[in-house]
Amino acid sequence: MKSRSSTMGSLARKVGTLGLLAAALGLSPQIALSQNLVTDDTAEWFTLGGDYAHTRYTPADEITAENFNELEVAWEWDGASFGGRSGRSTPTYVDGKLFTVSGARRNVVAIDPKTGETLWSYRLPNTGRWEYSMRASYGKGIGYSRIDGKGVVYISTPGFFLVALDAETGAPLEGFGGQVPVDGFPSTGVVDMLADLGHPYDPYEGIPLETGYITTSSPPIVVNDTIVVGNSAEQGYLQARVENVPGDILAYDKTTGEFKWKFNVIPRPGEYGHETWENDAWQWTGDVSSWAPLTADPENNIVYVPTNPPTIDYYGGFRPGDGLFGTSLIALDTETGERRWHFQTVHHDVWNYDNPAAPIQLDLNIPGRGVVPSVHQITKQGFVYSFDRMTGEPIWPIEERPVPASLVPGEKLSATQPFPTKPPAYEMQGLTEDDLIDFTPQLRREALEVMANYDMGPLFNPPIHDTDPSGKIASAMCPGDGGGANINNPPVADPTTGFLYVTSRKACSWQRIIPGEEADARIDLPTGATFAAYANGARPRPPRLASGLPYFKPPYSTITAYDMNSGDIAFQIPTGETPDRIRNNPALDGIDVGDTGTGNAITMVTTANMLIYSDMDHDGETALLYGIDKMTGEEVGRIEVPAQSRYGMSSWMHDGHQYIILQTGSKLTAMAMPGAQATGGAAH
Repeated sequence: MKSRSSTMGSLARKVGTLGLLAAALGLSPQIALSQNLVTDDTAEWFTLGGDYAHTRYTPADEITAENFNELEVAWEWDGASFGGRSGRSTPTYVDGKLFTVSGARRNVVAIDPKTGETLWSYRLPNTGRWEYSMRASYGKGIGYSRIDGKGVVYISTPGFFLVALDAETGAPLEGFGGQVPVDGFPSTGVVDMLADLGHPYDPYEGIPLETGYITTSSPPIVVNDTIVVGNSAEQGYLQARVENVPGDILAYDKTTGEFKWKFNVIPRPGEYGHETWENDAWQWTGDVSSWAPLTADPENNIVYVPTNPPTIDYYGGFRPGDGLFGTSLIALDTETGERRWHFQTVHHDVWNYDNPAAPIQLDLNIPGRGVVPSVHQITKQGFVYSFDRMTGEPIWPIEERPVPASLVPGEKLSATQPFPTKPPAYEMQGLTEDDLIDFTPQLRREALEVMANYDMGPLFNPPIHDTDPSGKIASAMCPGDGGGANINNPPVADPTTGFLYVTSRKACSWQRIIPGEEADARIDLPTGATFAAYANGARPRPPRLASGLPYFKPPYSTITAYDMNSGDIAFQIPTGETPDRIRNNPALDGIDVGDTGTGNAITMVTTANMLIYSDMDHDGETALLYGIDKMTGEEVGRIEVPAQSRYGMSSWMHDGHQYIILQTGSKLTAMAMPGAQATGGAAH
């Protein structure tokens, strides 16, 4: 195991290497590290994604291929007393403390990074608008900045309040916001963001459900002096009425909480993109929210906003047209809120193909073109969309290609969708007979018989409706709205090499829409007032083989490594181990199926020395942590850990030692070298 002195020296060398890289790119070392503090014994994790570029990369290098198997649990912090259970929040490590949110109330918690001890916690009083929020336990972390050298923690709450807290004490920030007319609210430190959306509302209850609903899922991001806040709406698969409110992007002054600007995600008359709403649906259609995390380029005052579809997943007959800025990537000026550029990754989205992950920024060295500042959007449909982050020009051509038309009455889909020519897709797209299981002739025949009851088709295969003349059970969406890459398996990158790592799992969704009034009867407290012609019903029966085996070929889950300097795949590996339910299945007796991957959504982090990910052993019960060579995909180590990490991992250096944080349900589990806990310490 390395000594502390050698670790500190190695980290210093890494910082020097990054400094040289920054100089080569015409940047300061601070900007190259996205404003994270890096010293001999500290490497911060400043945002949800580690840095403003959301790479989930750390220059910390104490953990190596040689000592990886020596990692042990340094401490566990349990948020059960806060009602924590989802494990969605990636903690921020900054200014010597660890900050996170836990539970449906989105309690803000400060934690000692060496012992796991709770230092302070804070939450707002109850409101009706909080209690209704369908995203309450989805809080993914905090925003952070400094005012006059003092740290400030920012969160957006399920009730759609913006809260600023003193990072040292947890007290509401003096001079920020003002008194909200709800009993128990502090006189400072809170902004009621509903006041800036422009819809009638009650301070306690919120917006009437007949009008719509808005909440938050991801934390705000603080870019220089501006707080930019995303949002979230009722899940589109739980909507059957056409009215809702749009998830307009809001911005505030980080010191005073003063409202700065609003960007209309559904363009109004005279605004860019208004003509893409063909029947004035802009007046009452909503959603188009930014529930995935935001990323930013502070040097150029740009924030990158990924969005989801307009109201109602799987049917948009009441909102004809491409529907900007639904399912798009939008670059906004953080000072003015003006649109710098945008790209719509799905036109008139009826597949729930929202952009589910934070965009990732890299400075690429592309042969023949030199240094290119880039931003990359990972999608559910298996594509990486890559752009010059200053201009929005695609790094490689993106082609509009024909896609199937819908047979649902009243539905008018876009005739084409955008297909990147590079990099190659990382997941199965569409479903054909060639994709079906073929380990044995019998399994192949069974798969063909089962799939004859379903409407297989290419990428962007449209949903069918309840009286479809084909008599099929459902149509195949492959990847499904939960397959491919999603929020619970975020991509990572290495800014020192230009490599991008995408984890995905192979899965299809099966869609059959029913009359809106019938679907509405299955929804508690629906938003809107007017029934849509069609909406998502009870999920139709998915295909099943008698053996219990997947109907498609492996691998079932993978990590795809892209060299984004060339746009090529460097390697693709299965994740975890072939499950016992596959390897011991009687239908595969005597057949070597190879490494299929678990089929799980896995989480990753990149470090100076390796790629690290969390998945399960073949028994489905033992959680493992894997160390992988970043350039080849070769496994360099594995250890058993208390539980599989969920929704993200992080790594940082404190007091001369590198920690890896696993998000394990209600708990945070800190892994480190044995020397990190020389003085002991227990979590509280």
